[in-house]
Amino acid sequence: MRIDKFLWCIRVFKTRNIATIACKKGHVKINETNVKPSKEIFSDELILVRKNQINYQFKVLDLPDSRVGAKIVDLYRKDVTPKVAFEKNEMLKFAKDYYRKKGAGRPTKKDRRDIEDYSEEDINKQND
Repeated sequence: MRIDKFLWCIRVFKTRNIATIACKKGHVKINETNVKPSKEIFSDELILVRKNQINYQFKVLDLPDSRVGAKIVDLYRKDVTPKVAFEKNEMLKFAKDYYRKKGAGRPTKKDRRDIEDYSEEDINKQND
């Protein structure tokens, strides 16, 4: 079975076209080697997939005939992704929370005045 079809069948990617593009970009590896979408896969191979800044690792257990339901995906692959990969992604989320929310943009004139009023009140309280 082709690697792009396998990744689509076990629901790693939503469409086969997305799986093909990921292979062409080098986001999919078999045993640490970049592969083309037409690469044939077999049982007991280790597949590395980079998706959403996480390096997923799957071991092929069996090859499905067609796309399978989400409940029975684990019959065809074993997820051997290390927990460190998910923890690293969580740390990235915390690092991004420090900055302003997306779409908030620069402070408006009203926001600036509120900040100045707040800081002047603090200075006046400290002087009293």
